[in-house]
Amino acid sequence: MVPVIALVGRPNVGKSTLFNRLTKSRDALVAEIAGLTRDRKYGEGQIGDEPFIVIDTAGISGEEVGIDAEMASQSFQAIEEADIVLFMVDAQSGIIHADHLLADYLRKKGKEAYVIANKIDGRNPDVVLAEFYELGMGEPIPIAAAHNRGINTLIEHVLSELHGPQEVEPERELTGYEEWEQLYGEKEEAVDVKTQHEELNVKGVKIAVVGRPNVGKSTLINRFLGEERVVVYDQAGTTRDSVYIPYERHGQDYTLIDTAGIRRRKSITEAAEKFSIIKTLQAIQDCHVCVLVLDAKDGIVEQDLHMLSFVLNAGRALVIAINKWDGMTSEDRERVKTELDRRLEFITYADIHFISALHGTNVGNLYKSVDDAYESAMAKWSTSQLTRLLEDMVKNHQPPMVNGRRIKLRYAHQGGSNPPVLVVHGTQTDRLTDAYKRYLANTYRRVLEINGTPIRMVFKSSENPFSEKKEGPTFHAIRQKKIERTQNIRAIKKEKARKSRAKKR
Repeated sequence: MVPVIALVGRPNVGKSTLFNRLTKSRDALVAEIAGLTRDRKYGEGQIGDEPFIVIDTAGISGEEVGIDAEMASQSFQAIEEADIVLFMVDAQSGIIHADHLLADYLRKKGKEAYVIANKIDGRNPDVVLAEFYELGMGEPIPIAAAHNRGINTLIEHVLSELHGPQEVEPERELTGYEEWEQLYGEKEEAVDVKTQHEELNVKGVKIAVVGRPNVGKSTLINRFLGEERVVVYDQAGTTRDSVYIPYERHGQDYTLIDTAGIRRRKSITEAAEKFSIIKTLQAIQDCHVCVLVLDAKDGIVEQDLHMLSFVLNAGRALVIAINKWDGMTSEDRERVKTELDRRLEFITYADIHFISALHGTNVGNLYKSVDDAYESAMAKWSTSQLTRLLEDMVKNHQPPMVNGRRIKLRYAHQGGSNPPVLVVHGTQTDRLTDAYKRYLANTYRRVLEINGTPIRMVFKSSENPFSEKKEGPTFHAIRQKKIERTQNIRAIKKEKARKSRAKKR
């Protein structure tokens, strides 16, 4: 599962700036859900090829009045969700009572936590860090997030616990957004989340049903499991309590990754669905195929696009289910279809189904698209097959000319699956136009019958062994050098002759 890092601390200690450093851009924000991310913002980071999720929380302070207990509980929930907690303190102002309160809370929870002393620039670390040892949480790590100092050390000491050390490239300074100043009160409303780490016996096609609250995910999952299927067992799979549900349908094994907290009880049919960004993001990373559920009555809203962007970034196969279709008029249906064509024109490879999860209308058709998408995402092709197709494509439509020279594409091979990665080798491949790259990808998709999954094309140029060789002298320079050498020889001979005549006299 994708590991989770929570940034916690009192207001204005630099959590947002560090969030931007770890995600490398404020554009890494995954979702802004009303009532949720007012206090918690979720972003993606990466160490090498391994992803992680960062949570930026609201400030927790015990020195002010007017505490909003619900907002505070959101920050405590982030601590519950995290694998590692980065406890940020202010090196300028030193320790205050709120820092002791939060340190006590983290120790009580038994979380793996590190003290990050921010705003260390211009100060003697040995002197400034000394007082933070009294928090009883080990050696503080000094950084200056605003100036990108100490981030490498932070990664080496902390994030190496996840995937190994990785350097952070220097980048422009990012302005941290204004943090909410809330209180650490007596009312701790942290949600009690199970922390079981059990070996999962998952098999077959892993399907993640994702979508915003109240679009019908719960009903669709129940529909998947309730007709002509044998549920083997329910098993908690992560510390975020996502549920992996292996089952069989028509002899094919499937595993549903349930992010909605669905259980076999009466409340399973409640209209309001639990929504956890963490569980959703991890389910997307872990699945083979995502079924994105949209509400036909609402059309496509910003939250849907946030979810879709994460599916695309993860490279997962995709099937789109437009739910609650049976309650639409003919005019509304045409309007929704027009909107889908306009706003989803960039993912033409994904099948779209219009369903009613409540009544089961067209739900069975989803399996055909899921199976096709899975087969395409996990397919294997030989180097000879991909290279022959590449040669045919080049023959039918040659690459463009660059500075009077034709770009050459020599061979292709597969570099990975889920999603399929096709690697093309040649010369000057970095000069290929986007249009030609699309031509190659679309042709591969059509000929290889790749459905329901994105394709990632990688282009590599052959190294020129003479590229670093110094240029030799020009013809003019060589000729000039010969003339100078001849003149020198003549001058030497003339001088010898003069000296010889002088001796004879």
